[in-house]
Amino acid sequence: MTATNGAHSAHRQRNIILCVIAVALYWVALYIYRPTLATYVQGKLPNDLALVGVILSMYGLGQMIIRVPLGIASDWVGRRKPFIIGGLLLGGVGAAMMGLWPTAGGLLGGHLVVGFAAGTWVPLIVLFSSMFPPQEAVRASALLTLVSSVSRMVATGITGSLNASYGYAVPFMLAALAAAAAAVVMLPTRETANKPRPANLRSLWAILSRRDVLVPSLLSMLFMYCNWASTYGFVPIIAQELGGSDVTISLMLSMNLLITTLGNLFTGAAVLRFGERAMVYLTFISVSLGVAGAAWAPNLTWLFVSQLCIGLAHGVGYPALMGLSIRDVEETQRTTAMGLHQSIYAIGMFAGPAITGVLGAAVGLRPTFYATATVALILGLLGTRYMRGGGAHQP
Repeated sequence: MTATNGAHSAHRQRNIILCVIAVALYWVALYIYRPTLATYVQGKLPNDLALVGVILSMYGLGQMIIRVPLGIASDWVGRRKPFIIGGLLLGGVGAAMMGLWPTAGGLLGGHLVVGFAAGTWVPLIVLFSSMFPPQEAVRASALLTLVSSVSRMVATGITGSLNASYGYAVPFMLAALAAAAAAVVMLPTRETANKPRPANLRSLWAILSRRDVLVPSLLSMLFMYCNWASTYGFVPIIAQELGGSDVTISLMLSMNLLITTLGNLFTGAAVLRFGERAMVYLTFISVSLGVAGAAWAPNLTWLFVSQLCIGLAHGVGYPALMGLSIRDVEETQRTTAMGLHQSIYAIGMFAGPAITGVLGAAVGLRPTFYATATVALILGLLGTRYMRGGGAHQP
């Protein structure tokens, strides 16, 4: 029995290590070219800011389309690993398309495919969590969050240097290699098949119609609209106009991710003391200041400050709103509620760059950012007031 337990423990440890490596490579594949993606696309399609916005929005559209069907399909067959490996390979294909065929069609199609790949994050989380006993679920989540944060910071931190030394195509090729390597690393992992579970659309609608699920999800969508319109959308173009190099733009996104990570660490204790509602208020005040600051920024220093504000908003708001969307949902329905939450906020990831590109082409990026900040502040504060619960936790 002891030998059997030892072998089981060794297999489990091996699976965890392989999955951690795959997760790190997965985020490298998605983010190694992201800091300068907007300027890269604009360079290939000059004088067409609206089309640049549409191409940038494809990442969110892919996730919006794939997340709920992917969750339903994986539950239907009782397996997640095949979908994860398929998603990893799609990430490589999409990156290669953008690097090798930088036409409007190649960039648009490639970024859409990468969005599909990003949708596999949910089954990857579920598979990784299944490798731990239930009492270690928090540890599994914390480990995965740490790995994803560090991987994204490293990936975005080297983008500018890679562009300067080897050209813009190299980060895309490295992303394709990282995605392929992640798929290979996942192959030996073992997955315990679950009992196939058919889709229950009535249950989906019942969860979606709940105010305690829908309002936090809509607020997440509003925040993601701002974040993907600015940090992951058009802020790099403003930085370039202010004289920023690719290295500067790369470091700016890495700093944003660092502040996001620190915000994640701060949020758990802050929620216990002040409540989720206070954290959500802070989120929309901070992101509105950040977007307005990016619009006003007369130099790169102030643009960095604006990214600090947006990074703080992301670090505080993302976990608070996600937690609120599932807090009062029954345990058996939490995975479905989480999938719906992420599908709804992906609408913001799609709409942010798309609408900002169209408005930016018509009236300019800076006026568009001012309008975005104003609307986000008003809707965010009103929506937060409308949320149920979310007060400070009593000792």
